Amino acid sequence: MKIAPVKTPIVAKKMFPNYLWDITTNSKELYLTFDDGPTPEITDWTLQTLKRYNAKATFFCIGSNIEKYPGIFQKIIDDGHTIGNHTHQHVKGWTTKTKDYLSEVRLTQTIIDTLKKDDIKLFRPPYGQIKPKQGKKIINLGYKIVMWDVLSFDWDQSLSEEQCLENVLSKSKAGSIIVFHDSVKASKNMTYTLPKVLELFSKKGFEFKAL
Repeated sequence: MKIAPVKTPIVAKKMFPNYLWDITTNSKELYLTFDDGPTPEITDWTLQTLKRYNAKATFFCIGSNIEKYPGIFQKIIDDGHTIGNHTHQHVKGWTTKTKDYLSEVRLTQTIIDTLKKDDIKLFRPPYGQIKPKQGKKIINLGYKIVMWDVLSFDWDQSLSEEQCLENVLSKSKAGSIIVFHDSVKASKNMTYTLPKVLELFSKKGFEFKAL
């Protein structure tokens, strides 16, 4: 059961204008993002696939996964992709106390900073769940909160690979921020969809950029 639409409604974007939903551009650019990694084999496969199309992306990483797989995390950095914070244990903002949520963010940032120090800090709330108070405090910590324009629903195992592909192809436009997952749960749909998205949009003259 879908709890969110494939294409983010304009009204949602207007309700939270301080969050980044898409990129305003006149150029043929798409912004692929990958949540929940790094994950053995799947993140490696994703990096190899992106490299074939000279595509850059943004990886919103879970802190505990970075701790488990620092070598894979380093490969993301070495390949020139952007890193984002996705909490330490993939917690739900709506059911987590704000002080505990901020602790998750800070802990993950500490882990990220030991391997890569950036001037720009990006954060994506797991499940898209974030209380207004949490969002305000995270912005005050210097983060840009990144949401999305298009959800692939690659994690939905009731969704066919063809439907997943159609979600992305039918709803993406120049400047879209698109959500995929480099996770075990999403691997069936993601590994089918990603190469086709890269191939088809590349033929249309699109570039894939990191945030």
